[in-house]
Amino acid sequence: MDFSLVFLLNSILLGVGLAMDAFSVSIANSLNEPNMKKGRMCMIAGVFAGFQFLMPIVGWICVHTIAQKFAAFQKCIPYIALALLAFIGGKMLYEGIRGGEEEEEAAAVGFGALMIQGIATSIDALSVGFTIADYNWMMALVACILIAVVTFAICMGGLLVGKKVGNKLSGKANILGGVILIAIGLEIFIKGVFF
Repeated sequence: MDFSLVFLLNSILLGVGLAMDAFSVSIANSLNEPNMKKGRMCMIAGVFAGFQFLMPIVGWICVHTIAQKFAAFQKCIPYIALALLAFIGGKMLYEGIRGGEEEEEAAAVGFGALMIQGIATSIDALSVGFTIADYNWMMALVACILIAVVTFAICMGGLLVGKKVGNKLSGKANILGGVILIAIGLEIFIKGVFF
């Protein structure tokens, strides 16, 4: 395969598909923190984009070096994603049910939780390394950059949507955000284990 319009479209569509979990988590994050500033929004979208860039590259490297070991790990991906998202979502649910406007602001997603979300929403992108295995190093790099750019744009959209809705939901945003994260974890798990 070479650089072409088909390559460009495939990479962009791959980015859209991979970004859907991060989009939903972005909505949940901005529901949790409706007064989020633009710099923080860029940081959150940047973290998701960074992980969506990194995971396919790691998958590509695994395909070209340790493919058998990676195939065994791939079976664990749904379980890991469910555990990470259920943990963060459960924490948000707990904070939302416990109530109080002050606790809601204090429950804003911290850096550690954001890293866990980034891993949980992009871990399935490791398998993209298999789909781009026939690309040379430069094409794999360009494809992953395109995936990251698409993810950044989609996550910014999710943050804006959640921010608009979050201001209207005020005290219930933590509960909704937690439910969304747990639902995403279940969706990844069910898709990965049963389909």
